[in-house]
Amino acid sequence: MKKVLFSFLCLFAFTFSVDAEELVGNAKSAILIEASTGEVLYEMNADEALAPASMTKIMTLLLTMEAIEKGNIGLEDKVSVSERAASMGGSQVFLEAGSEYTLDEIIKAVCIASGNDAAVVLAEAIGGSVENFVSMMNKRAKELGLTSTNFVNVYGLDAEGHLSSARDMAKMGRELIRHELILQYSSIYEEYLQKKDGSTLWMVNTNKLVRFYQGVDGLKTGFTGKAGYCLTATGKWKGMRLISVVMGEPDQDSRTKDTVALLNFGKGAYKINTILEKGATLGTIEIDRGEKFREDIVLERDATDLIKNTDKAPEYHYELKLEKVTAPIEKGKEVGTLELFADGEKIDEIPVSIKEAVERCKLWTSIKRIFKIFVTSKLA
Repeated sequence: MKKVLFSFLCLFAFTFSVDAEELVGNAKSAILIEASTGEVLYEMNADEALAPASMTKIMTLLLTMEAIEKGNIGLEDKVSVSERAASMGGSQVFLEAGSEYTLDEIIKAVCIASGNDAAVVLAEAIGGSVENFVSMMNKRAKELGLTSTNFVNVYGLDAEGHLSSARDMAKMGRELIRHELILQYSSIYEEYLQKKDGSTLWMVNTNKLVRFYQGVDGLKTGFTGKAGYCLTATGKWKGMRLISVVMGEPDQDSRTKDTVALLNFGKGAYKINTILEKGATLGTIEIDRGEKFREDIVLERDATDLIKNTDKAPEYHYELKLEKVTAPIEKGKEVGTLELFADGEKIDEIPVSIKEAVERCKLWTSIKRIFKIFVTSKLA
């Protein structure tokens, strides 16, 4: 109770703006980014490779979300607890070997209680084995361009060569929250896990900011003797989503204090201009051999620009770069990009996609089109 009260007082104490140089007083490394643009707002030793502790589970959860999105596994699918998972040490939810839970329950156990045993269940369900899942984690890290990260396990216990950096963790967090489903889990403060032996386990989120800092809805804490106290946090305020990372903090209160200082700095100094919203119709594209000549194209994500609160908004314009498209084509298929410019300078490139599926042209449609062209040419 004292810890929670002190954390709350830390939040109150840092409600006011703080100079960037004074943001982080105790962390070994830190970073603050704006999520939609990826722009770095503050960094300190952000590329130093350090033990990430349970923030490792951000990558475990990312691969899980990607598997769900691909349809490889569903939230109500049953997953089994192996002897290996049940024998895990460190933070755990005490899963029983041989029992089954839904994927939904296991994700909650990872996001809320940081269960190492639950992380192993995810790894085995998605990767087939922990070893294969670790390989998948390292492969994904390379795809994301992470330069200071190497995974040895799926849960974050100290191990030789198990390392990441604040910058890499922010990039991982940014990729994870693209799957908005994860925020429904990471924002839960407390929930009960119904165990298969009839008992009930009360799970309380290890990230207390989701309760005590309005707007925070994730993401993942960490602690080991080697790593110290760590936290990747995220929240959204007036359309701007921030991601902060602190690593190597000496205690929980320092972790809270430095994280709050980072978030308050970002909120106070910057704002997001949303130029076009995700799903906005941008025009049409010609469909070769399609049942329809043309189909609408839409924006795959928000077109945004990050500016300082004290700056005047620039003038924006965009240009579409579209590919040649041949039917059949599925709904949501990327067909080009929107290039966004601010005061003439290119600031972003955003995918655009087909709004609705278009089938290949049927014979009767082709005949009608040929006839129409013939009649039109005669009239001309």
